Amino acid sequence: MEFHLDRTSSIPLGAQLRGTIEYAITFGALKPGEQLPSVREMADLLGVAPMTVAHVYRELKAAELVYSKPGAGTFIADASALLGSSGAHLSELHQHLDALINCGILMGYNATDLGALVSNRFSERQRQLRKKTVILIGNFIDAARDYANCIAETLGEIAEVEATTLTSLKNDELLRQRVGHADLLLTFAHRRREVSQLMPGQPLLNISFIPSESTRRSLASLEPLTKTLVVSIFPEFTSLMTHGVERFAPHVTLVTVVHRNDPQLAELIKETDALVYATGAQDLISQLREGQISFEYRHVPDAGEIQRVVVPLLQQGIFQASNTGDLNENQ
Repeated sequence: MEFHLDRTSSIPLGAQLRGTIEYAITFGALKPGEQLPSVREMADLLGVAPMTVAHVYRELKAAELVYSKPGAGTFIADASALLGSSGAHLSELHQHLDALINCGILMGYNATDLGALVSNRFSERQRQLRKKTVILIGNFIDAARDYANCIAETLGEIAEVEATTLTSLKNDELLRQRVGHADLLLTFAHRRREVSQLMPGQPLLNISFIPSESTRRSLASLEPLTKTLVVSIFPEFTSLMTHGVERFAPHVTLVTVVHRNDPQLAELIKETDALVYATGAQDLISQLREGQISFEYRHVPDAGEIQRVVVPLLQQGIFQASNTGDLNENQ
């Protein structure tokens, strides 16, 4: 991806770079295992001191968002790997499956019969086990609840998903105590550090988000000559919103992307045909006149990642608890 810094902003350049990388991880522009430019390459690219880049990389490493390979460079971390590798568990599972298959063959079962048997027993086993508790920690409660609902749909019967905000977590000790009993916490990559400081030792996973279907559809439906104003709440998110609009509305060329605190915002809103606002900036709608259109640039949790990463983690926890006798039918 491309990296840019706004030298007219009051935000320190190092903070801008850190925020850009954190947001890129959250919204899928940087994938696990992807290599970042070296300290010197990034410094030359952005025109900043190598010390600034090195400090940012150290902060990201401390937040467990990146990792370093001596002599190879700095890479985006796989969040799920931070909660423990499943390789050993998978190997053990294969051994049990092989034993099941061998037994089934000896008893005359074919692959279809065994598959149906495993599926039925798996469903029954899940019903017998206690649901896990997952808490999504977001920025804005309405959006966080929507995210939690999306995650709950993907998880199904495995877990109950609740939502709260980082602000609430900071200000409510009783809430922190309740959140401390959750089986898994989910948050954005750029909030991971703050959440981990508030909830030390708690299982925590940062998940990826993608533009919602309604956002993609709304962007694609814009007329080519529509004067479009895109408003971001977080400065670090501005460049990613720009890339998103370019991706889903490449036919629209009259696009202006600004920050929520831009002093010219009110005037820009008056002149625009379409307002695309970040989650949390819906109050801007009140400034629109008749005939102007608007829609939220809304993200949703990446269901594929939830299915691929979160589900196995929760199931692993369920079966580990069951095997140690922590759960029983009376719970």
